[in-house]
Amino acid sequence: MTADYGKELDASFKNVLHEAGALYGGGGRLAQTMDRLASRVESLRLDYNLVGGYALILHGVRRFTENIDLLVTEQAVAEIRESKIGHGYTTMPGNSRNIRDAETGVRTEFVCTGQYPGDGAEKPIAFPDPAEVTEELDGVRVVSLKTLIELKLASGMTAKDRLQDLADVQRLITIHKLTNGYADELHLYVREAFLDLLS
Repeated sequence: MTADYGKELDASFKNVLHEAGALYGGGGRLAQTMDRLASRVESLRLDYNLVGGYALILHGVRRFTENIDLLVTEQAVAEIRESKIGHGYTTMPGNSRNIRDAETGVRTEFVCTGQYPGDGAEKPIAFPDPAEVTEELDGVRVVSLKTLIELKLASGMTAKDRLQDLADVQRLITIHKLTNGYADELHLYVREAFLDLLS
């Protein structure tokens, strides 16, 4: 089994540079993991969307991430784990939900429909059903730009350790040339935070 991908990155900045270069070149262990996982989840006929840092990359923000974040339903997590643990994937110590690709060492973290971003407390914005917010970018099912912005705003607004999410939205605003008018498309709960980032 390949070593823990995150630990390899922690051990050497050269490893980070190598993997970042590979990712932006259309390859690397993150891309391999995502391709294989997507194929296996689709073979189970389950809906999913890529969220988190990798989704941000596909939406045009240049940054690095070391794991896959997948939006699925609770039932889908159970089905994926039941069919894949021992068949190319391993469990994560101390975590009953997430899995690791045995070949690449990359961790997949599952975010489930109905969970709340940021501090985890109930709020007007929750992680949606992946079937309702999907778009395809570079052959990958990714959460829509609008949904990604709403989730990141709700996260950054409510959790002190998630301020990077607000910075991510600022980058999306710049890259996609979003204006005040885009705020009208967003949930009322996050509109003011979006407008603050525009000013």
